[in-house]
Amino acid sequence: MKACKVFFQTLGCKVNQYESEAMAELFAAAGYPLAADISEASIVVVNTCTVTAVSSQKSRQMIRRAAGANPNAVLAVVGCYAQSEPEVVAAIDGVDVIIGTKDRTRIVELVEAALQRREQILQVGNVEEIGAFEELPHAPHRTRAFLKIEDGCNNFCAYCIIPYVRGRVRSRPLESIRTESLALAAAGYKELVLTGIHIGAYGRDLKNVTLVDAIKTVLDAANPLRLRLGSLESAELTDELIDLLKGDGRICNHVHLPLQAGSDAILKAMRRPYTTKNFSELTARLIREVPDVSIGTDLIVGFPGETEAHFAETLEFIKSQPFSKIHVFPYSARAGTLAATLPNQIPPQIKKLRAGLALEVAQAKAQLFSERLIGKTVEIIAETAAGGLVDGLTKNYVRVCVPDKNIRLGAVVKVKVEKIFKDGVFGAAGG
Repeated sequence: MKACKVFFQTLGCKVNQYESEAMAELFAAAGYPLAADISEASIVVVNTCTVTAVSSQKSRQMIRRAAGANPNAVLAVVGCYAQSEPEVVAAIDGVDVIIGTKDRTRIVELVEAALQRREQILQVGNVEEIGAFEELPHAPHRTRAFLKIEDGCNNFCAYCIIPYVRGRVRSRPLESIRTESLALAAAGYKELVLTGIHIGAYGRDLKNVTLVDAIKTVLDAANPLRLRLGSLESAELTDELIDLLKGDGRICNHVHLPLQAGSDAILKAMRRPYTTKNFSELTARLIREVPDVSIGTDLIVGFPGETEAHFAETLEFIKSQPFSKIHVFPYSARAGTLAATLPNQIPPQIKKLRAGLALEVAQAKAQLFSERLIGKTVEIIAETAAGGLVDGLTKNYVRVCVPDKNIRLGAVVKVKVEKIFKDGVFGAAGG
């Protein structure tokens, strides 16, 4: 049985990517190697997403395609969509194992049971009963290593399904963070990325511990060349965190602050805990105090009740802000959330039009930020190589491409930026 190979397909966020790698390590430790192609696998794992209705649809499609591509394999479906609609997943032909957002440490055991009996196993519990952070192994293989420090969210924003499928905030103990940080340092990773569902809430379930403590633990243990922070809520950038961000050169000068709307009326309807004035004051402070900082954000257009005037406010606000990258999402109704029950739902064609207008602003902002690098020398860690080009990210999250076949992945490279290129910039090594 241990000659069986396993194949992973993953949808969604960086947390999902991390968790797929962790589950692959569990299989490897049990003697199951990874398959290069789904056709070679005896076990197929689909790690799903449900953050939007489109994500749920893609998850269903991926499950059905996996079942059709290799009907003889044991098919395990895990993650957020499996948690939110287990009965729908169970009804899809070919699904053998369903695991939600807990008990992923048992995936090998449950798959082995299905291999022996070939009867469907449903392992989806109540997320409200998850009491502690689930410790998963991690076997990073990229030039950047993700380090998950937290799971769950307590915010219950009106539009968001995530607290219902991930549960409440569970923080990874500092000693566990330290242990993994040491392992990543020993493996030679120069850049670590702190990730989680809501990392700014780290420590709320622990005593006298905050995200600053987690960051300091990683910096002390791993001493990485770079430490990159995942998405943070604007209200969570405390003075202590900002001082750390601007005072320690190892922390990347890139901050992702989800805005979601540029209208105070819509922010209130979304149950977001800030105003545009709060947000604007914070971004102005970051620009003043953190050299060359880049600020990314998320934007939802077409939220129920969003009038043309509200959307005009949002457009004007994002134009006024120093964003380097804006991810634009048309509002997606999620059953079980408050927003799905609100009146004045926006027609799809209007959401599409508003998303297009916001994307025009987003593209202009990204290009303007990238143009500021032309003529400057920046530093990247070589991340991928293809077609004679090597690319990597600057500390402030601009992708840089370099024409050099001799640069090894993981190398630190100085680049003289020459021009805009695709979704980033292009330059010559050795600048």
